[in-house]
Amino acid sequence: MSELIEQLRSALPADAVQTDPDVLRAYAADTAGFCPAGRPAALVLPRTVEQVRHVLRTAHARQVPVVPQGARTGLSGAANAVEGCLLLSLVRMDRILEIDPVDRIAVVEPGVVNARLSRAVAEHGLSYPPDPSSWETCTIGGNIGTGSGGLCCVKYGVTAEYVLGLDVVLADGRLLSTGRRTAKGVAGYDLTRLIVGSEGSLGIVVRAVLGLRAQPPRQLALAAEFPSTAAACDAVCRIMAAGHTPALLELMDRTTLRAVNEMTRMGLPETTEALLLAAFDTPDPAPELHAVEELCTAAGASEVVPAADPAESELLLQARRAALTALEAVKGTSMIDDVCVPRSRLAEMLEGTAEIAERYGLTIGVCAHAGDGNTHPTVCFDAADEDEARRARESFDAIMELGLRLGGTITGEHGVGLLKKDWLARELGEVSLELHRAVKAAFDPTGILNPGKLF
Repeated sequence: MSELIEQLRSALPADAVQTDPDVLRAYAADTAGFCPAGRPAALVLPRTVEQVRHVLRTAHARQVPVVPQGARTGLSGAANAVEGCLLLSLVRMDRILEIDPVDRIAVVEPGVVNARLSRAVAEHGLSYPPDPSSWETCTIGGNIGTGSGGLCCVKYGVTAEYVLGLDVVLADGRLLSTGRRTAKGVAGYDLTRLIVGSEGSLGIVVRAVLGLRAQPPRQLALAAEFPSTAAACDAVCRIMAAGHTPALLELMDRTTLRAVNEMTRMGLPETTEALLLAAFDTPDPAPELHAVEELCTAAGASEVVPAADPAESELLLQARRAALTALEAVKGTSMIDDVCVPRSRLAEMLEGTAEIAERYGLTIGVCAHAGDGNTHPTVCFDAADEDEARRARESFDAIMELGLRLGGTITGEHGVGLLKKDWLARELGEVSLELHRAVKAAFDPTGILNPGKLF
């Protein structure tokens, strides 16, 4: 092991290789529960592409596993250490290399924080739409690794749709460039899209070319209260069937509303069973908001309250962004699922989750990107209570089984990592898994990149 550390330090700054046990423990895992973490041999924090290549060449020569990391805000255990690995943290590679308003692209390193990029491109009248709830801390590299989404996906889509090209260091240290800078391009296999969502199992992203959009007007939102989650989901279906394209369409159930109120004191309505937030960012959102208000009323909304201005709209969105943190505070620990189902089955997903909560005697709050069917059932439990922790894990599996039964997927935006690898096999089937393994072997023949994750 000392020879490994010595070889790493031969081409890296003195502070780029960390072996202190306390530091290693701090970096050993992301925020997912029920996911084991091994003891890493070292933490490496490179600043340049060449330094990353040196790390991979060294690891490849010695057959040492490498686990890439961003801000470790992930929820699947994808960034968890495996025994004897090198933790490769990309957070110091945090430069925005280029913003081009003509071609509407940004070129960034993987450690750039999502919100920082959004604010930087806004100065040029542009926007980078993907906006995970952790956007103030999560990194672009992590977003690419997990294929993350966010609140605005219903209109603008997920991370994969904005990644035009990548520079990727392969397992043996070679540098691969994929994709393009142009608005169009269909030359060869789409390796860029393949790498997005691969959770560091195919290569280490060291540079990304991202597509940008013109900055839209500020959103104007409304909040609709419903006497049941079924009525709220009916409203979602009516809104989408009528041809509306909201910038966001978010749902919070009563458990979530109470948790947010407890944490933020925002005064959200706790007597309602579900709160639906709809927002539009068109030049004149008033007609569409009025149409949505009528659709919500027809679906059984007990009250519909339009925001008075963009500032009030942003306050509503802050409440939604606080939902997962607030639910974690209910019992001290939470397991956050991200099962995505067809919009037409959304009510069945929420009602089924409520039945699971009752069956296992647990508090399970649901917030959802309702416009695209991506639900976040969040199991709240006391990790110190062994029986409650067991029931939490069993309820988590029951929720994923429900999602698959409804024609959905086990993950819409959080990734697979360790937490869902058994369920991935059930969703994909043996033929697809065989092809997945063949792709992995082509990129990483000796299997040193993030081993044990995904499948």
